[in-house]
Amino acid sequence: MQANNIKLRFLGSAQDAGVPQANCYCANCRRAHADHTFRHYAASLAIITDDSTWHMIDATPDFREQLYSMQNAYPKAGIMNSIILTHAHAGHYPGLLFLGKEGMSTSELPVYASERMSQLLAKDAPWSQLVGLKNIVTKTIYADKAQELGDHVRFTPVEVPHRNEYSETFGFLIEGPSKKALYIPDIDSWEEWNHDIEEIAKTVDFVIVDATFYSKQEVAGVGRDISQIPHPPIIETMDRLQNVVDTVGTKVYLTHLNHSNPVLDPDSEEYQSVRTRGFFLAEEGLELEL
Repeated sequence: MQANNIKLRFLGSAQDAGVPQANCYCANCRRAHADHTFRHYAASLAIITDDSTWHMIDATPDFREQLYSMQNAYPKAGIMNSIILTHAHAGHYPGLLFLGKEGMSTSELPVYASERMSQLLAKDAPWSQLVGLKNIVTKTIYADKAQELGDHVRFTPVEVPHRNEYSETFGFLIEGPSKKALYIPDIDSWEEWNHDIEEIAKTVDFVIVDATFYSKQEVAGVGRDISQIPHPPIIETMDRLQNVVDTVGTKVYLTHLNHSNPVLDPDSEEYQSVRTRGFFLAEEGLELEL
């Protein structure tokens, strides 16, 4: 693979619990049970640096299927060369367990993680067994400090507000030889962030952002309190980034979709609104060249 063919590949686009979600029989989940092509894995990205070298952002509960999908698309790929973690919530690191002696039994696989996340992995069982047996080696990363993944690609952690019960939460600026992408699968709100998403969006080619819920009304409709699970609604994110999409040409991809999100249905008015306004939905298998 040439330097200018470095790619991002979507391995998943759903909220932590996936689609279908356990013990849910909403229209989307019923459809996903009946039609496996409608299923969605938890949000994850592959950074592909050549045909045999790649890095996984987040080790989700769907780790097995996501690893297989990557290896099926790239037969020379083998296992990932590293894992890069955003934070310590249920959809973003449980897949590490597949690396242990009961599973793949990897040897010194690098895992990039924030300071608190690295401490959690080192001290708390069962993750500490992975460290103790050297299945993984943690590499502590810090906000705004770039990390090289080869001669032509690097990522820079960007800290975002997101509850942070057990770790900091990172998004990532991913830079290839010709293009840049901003990846933020989880954030509480754009207002709380100490950066301006509109200004950053003007400086990159791709923005891949938290689209858990379409609207606040959607959250109420499934009996949840958005103050307990805050995420910026899609309609708010589109309003903020519409001018950038229209005038700069930055492509915005919506990821981390909750099972209740109406945009999952391509026949819905909400999906049509997203596409009409020039935004895109993240889809498993979709690739973006950097």
